[in-house]
Amino acid sequence: MSVKGPGSATKGSNRTNPDLRRADPSSAPADRPENIRNVVLIGRSGAGKTMLLESLLYAAGVVNRMGSIVDGTTVSDSEATAIHQQRSIGLSAAPLVFDDIKVNLLDTPGYADFMGELRAGLRAADAALFVVSAVDGVDAGTTALWGECERVGMPRAVVISRLDHPRANYDAVLAECRSAFGDSVLPLHLPVRNADAVSGVLGLLSGSVSEYTPGEPRPAVRAATAAELAGAEGVRGELIEGIISESEDETLMDRYLGGEDVPIDTLVEDLETAIVRGTFFPVLASSSVTGVGTAELLEVLTRAFPPPTERSLPTVTDLGGTPLEPLACDPDGPLLGEVVRTTVDPFLGRVCLVRVFSGTLREDSAVHVGGHGLAERGHPDHDSDERITHLYSPLGSSLRPVQFAVAGDICALAKVASAETGDTVSAREAPLLVETWDMPEPLMPVAIEAASHGDEDALSKSLAKVAAGDPTLRVERNSETHQLVLWCMGEAHSEAVLDRLREQGVKLQTVDVITPLRETFAAQSAGHGRYVKQSGGHGQYAICDIEVEPLERGGGFEFVDRIVGGVIPGTYVVSVEKGVRAQMSKGVRAGFPVVDIRVILVGGKTHSVDSSDAAFQAAGALALREAAAAGSIQLLEPISAVTVLVADEHVGGVMSDLSSRRGRVTGTTSVGGERTEISAEVPEQELLRYAIVLRGLTAGSGRFRREYLRHEPLPPGIAVASAKA
Repeated sequence: MSVKGPGSATKGSNRTNPDLRRADPSSAPADRPENIRNVVLIGRSGAGKTMLLESLLYAAGVVNRMGSIVDGTTVSDSEATAIHQQRSIGLSAAPLVFDDIKVNLLDTPGYADFMGELRAGLRAADAALFVVSAVDGVDAGTTALWGECERVGMPRAVVISRLDHPRANYDAVLAECRSAFGDSVLPLHLPVRNADAVSGVLGLLSGSVSEYTPGEPRPAVRAATAAELAGAEGVRGELIEGIISESEDETLMDRYLGGEDVPIDTLVEDLETAIVRGTFFPVLASSSVTGVGTAELLEVLTRAFPPPTERSLPTVTDLGGTPLEPLACDPDGPLLGEVVRTTVDPFLGRVCLVRVFSGTLREDSAVHVGGHGLAERGHPDHDSDERITHLYSPLGSSLRPVQFAVAGDICALAKVASAETGDTVSAREAPLLVETWDMPEPLMPVAIEAASHGDEDALSKSLAKVAAGDPTLRVERNSETHQLVLWCMGEAHSEAVLDRLREQGVKLQTVDVITPLRETFAAQSAGHGRYVKQSGGHGQYAICDIEVEPLERGGGFEFVDRIVGGVIPGTYVVSVEKGVRAQMSKGVRAGFPVVDIRVILVGGKTHSVDSSDAAFQAAGALALREAAAAGSIQLLEPISAVTVLVADEHVGGVMSDLSSRRGRVTGTTSVGGERTEISAEVPEQELLRYAIVLRGLTAGSGRFRREYLRHEPLPPGIAVASAKA
């Protein structure tokens, strides 16, 4: 890591055609994993990740000019929905080359609805760049993601962005970062102001100032003034002590405290080692508008972050699930890659973003594509052999043909018909499976239906394509309500899914989600079933009398034969039971299944010629309906066991909200880290949009899970509304 200023921070940009925003850099693939860096950008929505990526691409000469979120011209946000919402909704890869090092930058959405895309980015990356706005500071969601990276030992750095904003406060946000992320978070640079605007950065180790001119990616470097050095003296001392504390040379601290000047090269070497080890986290300053800090950031990305060879690979098994020996990031090793994102191109079909972990993926090679472990999400286990006919280096939605991709690199495959997000790509003769990453659970249902009968086939086909690329989307055809339900992460996620379907020409509409209620008898009742028809020839004759008694919740169904004198033969007794069961499945009042009753057959009549199995089934159904008409029917609603994980400061608000939803809080447990787990029993009807509500109550940091518990009586006022629905 240079300590003399960025110097040759930027390779020459291709400016031969000012009308083209994209430059034409060499897209030759990296031939060694040691020359690759995979870095995921993490931060809240609006922190400036997408524009930071734009400024880095511009500084490295990948594009001729920076794009605009408002105009929808950024590299990473090309989907119509992302442009419309003016925020990232999917994972996007954009490589650049700096000092002969290829850096694959992975832009991720900052909105909680698209957590699945962010986790895919974490899976594909070897280091994380946390982008924190100098205006908005650190939010709870970013702090939680920092903790996730900490648990797996992922190297991290922090960029305080948007320094050009009038309300930017670098010092205050730096203090927030240290409070949220820990004392090992220390700045490498400080902003330098000129006429109340940030014009450059002061390198605390180098003692030089990089002055930026808007529109020029390469800064001018000068020596810091005495006043600038004096103002940074305290921060510089803290940085040096922080680096020395991470050094493997145990004598270094004593020498420093004794007044000895530690060589800058030694500090830089120890700094880089600590960053790779994941125990020290540098803070940089940047502005995407003015370009401030981009050269310094590129230097950290290429020199301080680790290559793929220094990171362990995911757990690997054979197709039968037997664990195998860990693989290494070796271009000559067994082929192993993973699909981290799938999109559908109208001309190329499925386009898969693939992280190659081991081996070398080559054009025109035969591979095995397998996906296991996501059956509960509506993605059945599948295996197929494919031929790689199109291999690309991705730049956002642009694809540049390449011949190969070595271990550690990220590439794109087109026209791989069976591939889905989360699938493993391996050699056809030696198929492997990678353990899937942690997928967040979708908890907000959205019911949809085709606008017309003719659109149903188109909806089914398009939904399969969308679901193949989004493992956080669960598609359910509810067997009770017969509704097609999309389980989404939240409102923004559902909007993105619906937009993708409509972009494929599908005409659909959303409808209210029907809660699968149950019906039961609140008191004893009796019913008379008479099914007699005579229209010439063989007729139908069946008469039965039943009594119905309610059972305790969860009692199920009992059928009791109390026929005296054999007035109904045993074969027809079974028929009556069949008819009762059939009617129970259809409902007797509001169209919901009937549960928890005992039906007693007490009498009836038969005809020697006209009685039949079908006639007594019909009579049994009629008897149950008559008993329902004469008796009191009660609706039962499903109750879920809910567990909510929130920061301690939000416990009171969340518990109060659960109570307002007719929920019963059953306990609270402190889980450490100033977080509490709240257990409650809540009606399912009250949870339809709880994912959105909880996010608002907890500033996006709350998480919950739920599990069906039982059915309970619905309050009368709500029961009427549900029955009408």
